[in-house]
Amino acid sequence: MRGFWAGLDDKGRTVVRLVGVIFVMGSLAWLSVPAYDLFCRVTGWGGAVDVAEAASDEPLEQTITIRFDASKAKGVPVEVHPVETHMTLRIGEEGLAFYEAYNPTDKPIATTASYNVAPYAAGAFFSKIQCFCFELQVLQPGERVTMPVSFFVEPEIVDDPDARFAKTITLSYTFHEADMPEDYVPEQAALDVPGGVTDLN
Repeated sequence: MRGFWAGLDDKGRTVVRLVGVIFVMGSLAWLSVPAYDLFCRVTGWGGAVDVAEAASDEPLEQTITIRFDASKAKGVPVEVHPVETHMTLRIGEEGLAFYEAYNPTDKPIATTASYNVAPYAAGAFFSKIQCFCFELQVLQPGERVTMPVSFFVEPEIVDDPDARFAKTITLSYTFHEADMPEDYVPEQAALDVPGGVTDLN
């Protein structure tokens, strides 16, 4: 290596350094995607939302439109989309939206969903009450499910110097394939076990 470096003139050394810088920066950019993805999946960052037990007791007269979006991480075979693309609510009023997921494969698939809210300033005032994204979802082969998310926009948004101008908030989910839980029992296997789910009927 020392001989290679010594054999280069100043121009050649500059080119080698530039190639090295490009390689390092490209590697960091590539690594930042899964790192950012993991961070979002753990924290819900990207306009981080709050979790609340109930909506406001006194909704405002002002309204705001919520848009819904869905995407998938690369290689995820599950098909997903929002049932409604948008809804308009009074600020502080509880909203209920649904996302639909379909497993077109012949095997069970476990999924998780990361989320973000835009514009970023509005995220602090977007509160979820219940959400399918709080739990791992296991879809059976050919199964189609409707998954709810209940939420509201906190009235304090109208007093925030940045967020108060938001007329539309977009709630986006990205679905990821996850490892199947170790204690997972296939549906048919549970039916075949004495005292299994058939005893619930």
